[in-house]
Amino acid sequence: MPDNVFPLDSTQPFTAQEITGHNRWHPDIPAAVHVKPGESFRLDCREWFDGAIKNDDSADDIRDAPMDIVHALSGPVAIEGAKPGDLLIVDILDVGPIPQEDGPLAGQGWGYTGIFAKKNGGSFLVDQFPDAYKAVWDFSGGTATSRHVPGVSFTGIVHPGLMGTAPSKDLLGKWNTREAALIATDPNREPPLALPPEPQGAILGSLSGEDFNQVASEGARTAPPRENGGNQDIKNLTKGTRVFYPVFVDGANFSVGDLHFSQGDGEITFCGGIEMGGFVDISVDLIKGGMDTYGVSENAIFQPGNSAPQYSEWLAFSGTSVTLDGEQRYLDSHLAYQRACLHAIDYLSKFGYSPEQAYLLLGAAPIEGRFSGVVDIPNACATVYLPTAMFDVDISPSSNGPTQINPGIGAPHSAF
Repeated sequence: MPDNVFPLDSTQPFTAQEITGHNRWHPDIPAAVHVKPGESFRLDCREWFDGAIKNDDSADDIRDAPMDIVHALSGPVAIEGAKPGDLLIVDILDVGPIPQEDGPLAGQGWGYTGIFAKKNGGSFLVDQFPDAYKAVWDFSGGTATSRHVPGVSFTGIVHPGLMGTAPSKDLLGKWNTREAALIATDPNREPPLALPPEPQGAILGSLSGEDFNQVASEGARTAPPRENGGNQDIKNLTKGTRVFYPVFVDGANFSVGDLHFSQGDGEITFCGGIEMGGFVDISVDLIKGGMDTYGVSENAIFQPGNSAPQYSEWLAFSGTSVTLDGEQRYLDSHLAYQRACLHAIDYLSKFGYSPEQAYLLLGAAPIEGRFSGVVDIPNACATVYLPTAMFDVDISPSSNGPTQINPGIGAPHSAF
C-alpha cells in the first residue's frame, strides 16, 4: 500500500483531523502535503458533507444539508517542480470505501443518494421533484442494495467525483466575475443560478487570522466543475484512469474528494452518486510545458480505467427537446436528457416503484447517458440506458405486462 500522506480518523470531524483539508478553491490555500513526480501515495477522503447524512429512514438530513461546508477535500497536494503551463498526470491506482470499518459514517459499509430539495440546490428534475428524498445503500463486496429501493442490486463503479488543481488569481477572478454576472440576471431565483463566495463554513487548511478572512471572502465554491477540473462527477474516472490536469500555480496544488461507490451518468439527483468516504491511491507525474504542447489550455483530458461493471444488456429510453407543456426548443440537449430520464421513471413506475424510487435509482446505478442526435433541427435527441441485469425481475416489455415488485418502505421524504 502506498504511504498515506493524508490520513483521516473516522471518529473525528474534518476540522479536527491531524491535517486539515479545505472546501474552497483559492491559490493562497497552503499545500497540506508535498510529493515528488513519480511518487505514489494514499489520500483518505471524507464524505462530502462531513458526516451530516445518517443511515436512517428520514430525509430531514438531506432537506437540511449544510451546503456551505461542501466539499470536504483532501489536499492541497503540492508536486515538486510543477509550474503554470505544465500538465499534471494523475493515475488512479485504487479507490474504495473506508477499509474494514462498519459504523455511522458514510463509507463504513454503506452510502447514500439524495434528491435535493428545490430550496437547497434542487436537482436535474427539480420541477418534477421539488422535495427532499433519500436512499441508503448497503455495500457487500462490490455490490450495492437498498432497503429504500428494493428489487435491484448492481456492481459499483467506484470513483472520485471531484479532483482538480488550484486556480491562479486571474482564473479565480474570472470565475467569480462571470458567476456573479449570471446571478445578477435573476438574483432571487430558487434554486440559485450559481453559488457566490461564502465565508460561512469555509475550511481553508492551515490559514488563520486576516489571511483566512481574505481567502474566505474570495474563495470559489466547489460545487461546479470549472477549467481546473473540480466537481465533474465523471463516473468513468475509476481505478486505472489517467487524467491530465492543467497547472495554474506553482506546485499545482491538487485536491480530491466526493467519493462515490456508484453513479449514473449526469448524477441527476444532484446528490446522485452513492456518496461515501474512503481512500484514493494516486501516482503523479508532470509533462513540462504540456498545456501549450497539447493545446490543453483548460479542462482536463483523461484515459478511462478498465474496471467498470461489465453489463451487456440494456433497456434504453429516448427524449427530445420538447417541454412537458409541448413547447418546442431548438436543439436543447439538456432538455432532451431530462425527457429521456422522465420516460425511464414513468416506465419503472409501472413495475411498482414510486417515481422517487426510480429517480434515486437512476442517480445511483451505472446507467449510461448519451447525446444521440444534436444536428437534426429542431429536436436534439438524448438517450438513457438502464442495465437490465440489475433488476430482480425482467423489465423488458412483453405481452404479459409489467411484473410488480414490492416497493418496501419506500424512499424517505421530507418537505420544507
